[in-house]
Amino acid sequence: MHVSRCELLRWQFDFTWSLFDYHLERLEPAGFLWEPASRCWTVRPDVEGTWVPDWAEIEPDLVPVPTIGWVSWHIGWWWSVTIDHAQGRTPRERAEIAWPGDGRTAIEWLRSLREDWLVVLDRLADADLDATAPAFPWPRDSKHTVAHMVAWVNSELMKNVTEIGQLRLLRAASG
Repeated sequence: MHVSRCELLRWQFDFTWSLFDYHLERLEPAGFLWEPASRCWTVRPDVEGTWVPDWAEIEPDLVPVPTIGWVSWHIGWWWSVTIDHAQGRTPRERAEIAWPGDGRTAIEWLRSLREDWLVVLDRLADADLDATAPAFPWPRDSKHTVAHMVAWVNSELMKNVTEIGQLRLLRAASG
């Protein structure tokens, strides 16, 4: 049986999403802002009420432990910008992408990003995978292809899903 590269990448994405959906179905609203350590990155409202992530332009040597809220914002940020690039839109800046403000809305946001990403995936043919990738998350002069971009989304999502799953389990275990 022959599986095209597009079919394989889509299978990998769907598999990763099924793992994510497992955790999304079990997340509790209070779990999004639960801080598992004294050194945490989270999301919090600014003076105008917009939920913004903790951020450092240069990553600290000891990276703070993120909350589920922060990780969900992080997914929303990199995925939104990737979709902007893939759709040929002007990509938003990191600071323009706010966390929705609560767990239920964050889940809806992530699910809508999945739908937007499926539009990107469904219009790709194997020949499209060889085109030069948009300039995210790599520099403009990168030799990466659209196939690299799709594989990166799958890998980044899997990593973030694992982080959210582990945080969810730690919170449950901590009582």
